[in-house]
Amino acid sequence: MTESSGIDSAVPPSGTGCAECLSNDGWWFHLRRCAECGHIGCCDSSPAQHASAHFTETGHPIVRSFEPGEDWFWHYGESQYYDGPALADPQSRPADQPVPGPAGNVPTDWQNHLN
Repeated sequence: MTESSGIDSAVPPSGTGCAECLSNDGWWFHLRRCAECGHIGCCDSSPAQHASAHFTETGHPIVRSFEPGEDWFWHYGESQYYDGPALADPQSRPADQPVPGPAGNVPTDWQNHLN
């Protein structure tokens, strides 16, 4: 993959949590980072699936895991994993940020709400 294929390695992440969940008092299971614009959204197991919604709205096809220790990329249009370049720091959410998160917004029965 090249930077023209939906990856801009110079763009930093939009924050440390799902942008939409944070603005709506929602919560997430895991986080994904748009490799083109840096948008942080929640994964498809999360109730709101904001990373996939971002792809649908923008056409930005590639995300990278925003979880500590994970560096895989996923291409929504091709439905497959890729290896990709290092992106601008930070590489993941803070290691001390709870999963699921954010703290205070996660229901006690959160497992029942996963997709």
